[in-house]
Amino acid sequence: MAVRQDASTGEMVDDGNSEQSSIDPTMMEIKVYSPYQIYFDEQAYSISAVNDTGPFDILKGHHRFLTLLSPCELLIRAQNGEEKIKISRGVMYVKEDKVTVFLDV
Repeated sequence: MAVRQDASTGEMVDDGNSEQSSIDPTMMEIKVYSPYQIYFDEQAYSISAVNDTGPFDILKGHHRFLTLLSPCELLIRAQNGEEKIKISRGVMYVKEDKVTVFLDV
């Protein structure tokens, strides 16, 4: 149940937007896809990749970020283990705990 404070009365009220209790607050949404295939579309703890300046990690709470990815192996750490996706190039966009990786562009 999502609760907010009513501006006119100051009373705490249910805003009708209920969050799923199964969502881990330390996880973020990660989607890795190309025009013809979805490689990963789940919640995860982090994603690691490489751009022209070197290797980097994205964790929950990361600021907005846009980068071209170098050939590398994406490493996604999810609840059920690690997943590796070998890429030749791509674009990564991070916004509000959502990471989108476009491959084959």
